Amino acid sequence: MTDYPTDDNTMGARELAERTARALYQQDSLSRAFDMKIEEIGPGRACLKMLVRPDMTNGHGTCHGGVLFAFADSAFAFACNTYNARTVAAAASIEFLQAARQDDELTAVASEVWRSRRSGLYDVRILNQRKECIALFRGRSRQLDGKVIDD
Repeated sequence: MTDYPTDDNTMGARELAERTARALYQQDSLSRAFDMKIEEIGPGRACLKMLVRPDMTNGHGTCHGGVLFAFADSAFAFACNTYNARTVAAAASIEFLQAARQDDELTAVASEVWRSRRSGLYDVRILNQRKECIALFRGRSRQLDGKVIDD
């Protein structure tokens, strides 16, 4: 539950979220380098997809935990910036539930749990192509001064 309306039609909220995500993505070198794709975006939420490439695996042949963290963190970033207020992570943690492997198609689903005037709490679930949950991420956001894009 949030302190603000989350109706996608409120003052063009969905359109603003999409415009903000496009602008952020253009400036986000890591998300582009990992070939993350934004599948869906809306106020307080984001859905990204990414294929686990050979260069993303660790010495055990599974997807590196840092890659999974970065994937979840990107989904979190897109979700918490959908209101066009410059917002960054204040804290984040992740629980690895099972291994992801090369050629797995992963989906990160970020959703707003709570938001107040300057802070927010977001959960991200990373799923594989079989809809099995690979990891759970929780991020706490902090709003800075300024906007992501000019309205």
